[in-house]
Amino acid sequence: MGSLDRMLEIRDLCFSYPTEEKRALNHVNLTVKEGEFIVLCGKSGCGKSTLLSHMKTPLTPHGKRKGEILFKGKPLHEMSNREQSQQIGFVLQNPDNQIVTDKVWHELAFGLESLGLPNEEIRIRVAEMASYFGIQGWFYKNVNELSGGQKQLLNLASIMAMHPDMLILDEPTSQLDPIAASDFLETVKKINRDMGTTIILTEHRLEDVFPAADKVIVMDKGEILAEGDPAYIGKTLKEQNHQMFLAMPVPMQIYSKVKSDEDCPITVRDGRQWLDHLCQEKGIEPVHKAAVMQKKKEKRVLLECQDVWFRYEKETPDVVKGLNMKLYEGEFYCLLGGNGTGKTTTLSLISRLRKPYRGKILLNGKDIRRYSDKELFRGYLGVLPQNPTTLFVKKTVELELYEMIGGIKEKKNDEFEIDMTKKEVVEGIVKLTHLEGLLHRHPYDLSGGEKQRLALAKILLLRPKVLLMDEPTKGLDSYFKEEFAQILRQLLAQGVTIFMISHDIEFCASFGDRCGLFFDGSIVATGIPVDFFTGNNFYTTAANRMARKYLPEAVTGKDVVEWLQKM
Repeated sequence: MGSLDRMLEIRDLCFSYPTEEKRALNHVNLTVKEGEFIVLCGKSGCGKSTLLSHMKTPLTPHGKRKGEILFKGKPLHEMSNREQSQQIGFVLQNPDNQIVTDKVWHELAFGLESLGLPNEEIRIRVAEMASYFGIQGWFYKNVNELSGGQKQLLNLASIMAMHPDMLILDEPTSQLDPIAASDFLETVKKINRDMGTTIILTEHRLEDVFPAADKVIVMDKGEILAEGDPAYIGKTLKEQNHQMFLAMPVPMQIYSKVKSDEDCPITVRDGRQWLDHLCQEKGIEPVHKAAVMQKKKEKRVLLECQDVWFRYEKETPDVVKGLNMKLYEGEFYCLLGGNGTGKTTTLSLISRLRKPYRGKILLNGKDIRRYSDKELFRGYLGVLPQNPTTLFVKKTVELELYEMIGGIKEKKNDEFEIDMTKKEVVEGIVKLTHLEGLLHRHPYDLSGGEKQRLALAKILLLRPKVLLMDEPTKGLDSYFKEEFAQILRQLLAQGVTIFMISHDIEFCASFGDRCGLFFDGSIVATGIPVDFFTGNNFYTTAANRMARKYLPEAVTGKDVVEWLQKM
């Protein structure tokens, strides 16, 4: 491979965060060719985000580093910020952290204005990007009127207006609903296909990006574990029986559990064709019947919304419209729905951060407005927000945990002393949420998944009876989602009731007791997973889309595997 083909070269890169002996990156070597579509995956905390942040100097974290990074043959640190802004685009998880203006059209133009381009060229580029990304219909809107999907698309369009040669995306769909996420990733593929832009992407929705990848790189403990095309990666992880196989697309996971001489399916379409061949060989005919409705034994109603209405301002439209909902004691309820439908607003009403202008919310039969703050938030409601960093106020993970239960004694000159009588409680929660080894890290230096675990640990220290969570699995890899589910199971076994807003269909289908679909301000459907997911096309699982022809009631990959193994 000639040097002209090389867009990015990373040579023996090592990096450790301040006060950390263990390296976050350990002897990483990587070559990215011009025009390649690279998917970077690995467990939460494996070093993915740290590696990406080294690919653009202004984003590189503080710490000990050695090794070399070359961009088009030139050391990255020798490139000016202006050069890097023009040639290397970077899309973060949360678009609100990148959008800097109040109008859509201005956001598209902002980066170009910063570069000092002539007005005529700015107008041409803005018009071109608005047309390419389908932004014309909301070109003059205020940014705060946009849905999460629109904000992330605007963010991407603003970066592409700079005409970068390389585009880096760090879990760009983590806050998007399944349909918006799929649309966004299709746009990223289109950019790679139409413009030849080099793409480096970390993404937990691997089923959407695996088929487009020229190369998949799997990281583990700061090192590159394997790299190659998607089929090779699937085969390698299966042979190694590696935990990362849990993160592979569902058709690949199902294939790995069944004896078959055919090629490994990667997409749902591949999986359907593979299943067709398998069933034809065994003489199994398609099934044309609906899933049997199952009734779940209902427990005592713990929380209830009765005809709840809410709008942000008097003259603005209603966001929540006549919401009726029951949450039963000891259950795990998952609420799904598109971005901007009112799910997060509903959670803010239930947690009394906002007040409805009509209707009631009852907790244990008592109007939620009649509880004191101490009654409500010290031992009754625990709220895990969408952005976990809003809970962080201290310099280390350990201090965050002790602070939550009054375990820090303030002294003079900003000094403090940890109350060791609280040590056993903190150690228990550290073990439960797997924060060992992170206690001396700054909360802002943690990966997305590690931040979620720290935020959950802080909330659990208050011992809530009802846990309210907004997108808790975003940024979590499939491996830790399993561990996270075990944490939730332990809480449920201890009598905690859980209400979760999520875009993570696979997680809800696997672990939820009941699921609801939020649309246009209220819940339009609810049911146990087998009933809820089997009738949908988009709000359903990959396993159901793949196997519904033969097994309509299949919801998870495990359901399909168990059925195939009995054949």
